[in-house]
Order: sequence, then structure tokens, then C-alpha cells
Amino acid sequence: MTELEFQLVRTNGITLHVVSAGPRDGPLVVLLHGFPEFWYGWRHQIKPLAEAGYRVLVPDQRGFNKSQKPESIDQYTLDVLRDDIVGLIKVYNREKAHVIGHDWGGAVAWHLASTRPEYVKSLIPINIPHPAIMPKAMLTLPLQWLRSSYMAFFQLPEWPEKLLSVDHYDGMARGIKFSASKSEAFKEEDLKKYKEAWAQPGAMTAMLNWYRAIRSGIPEGFASPEKVQVPTQIIWGVDDPFLSKKLAKKSIEHCENGRLTFVGEATHWVNHEQPHIVNQIIAQTLKEEEGIR
Repeated sequence: MTELEFQLVRTNGITLHVVSAGPRDGPLVVLLHGFPEFWYGWRHQIKPLAEAGYRVLVPDQRGFNKSQKPESIDQYTLDVLRDDIVGLIKVYNREKAHVIGHDWGGAVAWHLASTRPEYVKSLIPINIPHPAIMPKAMLTLPLQWLRSSYMAFFQLPEWPEKLLSVDHYDGMARGIKFSASKSEAFKEEDLKKYKEAWAQPGAMTAMLNWYRAIRSGIPEGFASPEKVQVPTQIIWGVDDPFLSKKLAKKSIEHCENGRLTFVGEATHWVNHEQPHIVNQIIAQTLKEEEGIR
């Protein structure tokens, strides 16, 4: 049975709640969740990775669940979020890590690999495009603008928090459950844990501040014509209701050494809906980068 360790770790001026598993001397894998999840969103991936011999770190990213929640919006820019993970890698006395990110966690992973590649052994973004793609897509793909219109609503002060918290977050829970391709992807006991995380003091505003920090623009590093040099494996659920497949195809153009795998019968929540397939892709990618045959 895989034993989970729970720690409070100081990094980049804040304290993150971090779940870890696997042999302490194993190759380091960092799993980064997105909105509106927390470490538990990787529950299907932690055990297989740990049992395969990897040291797995799964932080609640800043603002989420039990991690610290700075009040200022400028504390949630991609540069700051990236530096949280750089600090985490250093705290665990490693030079590099395999970095896997879903949704917003994938945006952080992309930014880390793009601007601090010396810390990344391989990159696996899941249903998240390279951050430089989104501004162009919003202008050139009208359907994508509609799909992403919720992001504009999240810019409003206070109202999103009030709406999302109605009936103890039942609307948010239903939104996740029914946007998934498989009804069993999120069980009631899972959603109960999510609600507990969302109800942490200050959590909802902090989570939304990830979107509000977009106002600061795309970081300078993404304006560079240079491609991501880190070996990259993009995983994409084909029926994502929020993000077009075109974004995945455009993202691979930003990779010097990249692959793109579409997963059928899956949406934005592909790591929940098709965990076996996602875990196989991850395992093969990591084996190749570790030189294991």
C-alpha cells in the first residue's frame, strides 16, 4: 500500500501543503493541479508513479486548499507560481524534476519549462495549451472566445465568489461532475472532498485570483521565438468543452522535441476519466527520459 506523507513546506516566501509518496531516492515527479482542484485531483496517478519507483510531490498550489493564500492579485502571476515550484524542487534537494500539469497547473509547468528549463527533465501538459497560444486564439477562434467567456466573469470582484459558493458549492460540484464524459469520474465522496477544499477560509478568492492575475499579461519569456527545449508530451482529452483541439496542435509547434497524444472518450478531465490510458502515457514518457527500457 502506498503511504502518503503530508507536509507544510516553505518555498518562495509562502507555505505550501505538499503530499508526497514513493522512495525518497527515486527520480522526482511533480504533479501540478489546476482550477478548481487540489492535490486530490491526482489521486489516480500518485500510487502508480510511486510504485514505479518515483518520488512524487503533489502540492496544493498557492491559494488552494491548505496552502497559504496571499491576498494581493499580483501574487498569482505565472512568474510567481513558477518560482513556487522551483523552490519546491530545491527544498527536496533535487536539480531537476519531471513536471506534469493539468489545466492551470499545466500553464505553470509550461512556463517553468520555457523560462527555467534547467529545472525540468521532462514536461507533460494535460489539456492546457502553451500560454502564448491563448491570446491569439481568443482573437482568431470565435468559438474559443465563447468557450473561455467564463474567464471574463471571473474578473469581476466578489460576484463570482458569491455565485460559486451558493448551496455549499453544489453548482461547482455539479459542473465538474456533468462536464465529464463519464458520470463515475467524480464520485460523491470525491466531490465532498472538493467542497471541503473550496470552503477553506479565503480559498475561493485566492483560486479566482489566478484568473484575475491574467490582467498583468503574458510573461516576457513567452514572446521569445525560441521553442521549448525540454522533452514534451502533451496529453489531450478530445472532447474538452473549454479548450479546442486546435490549441493542442498549435502548442506542439512551440516544442523542439514534442509529441501530442489525443485521448478519446475524455474531456478536460481526462486524468479522471481515462486514468489507465493517461498513466500508461506518463509511464512510457518517464521511462524514455530516464533511459529505462
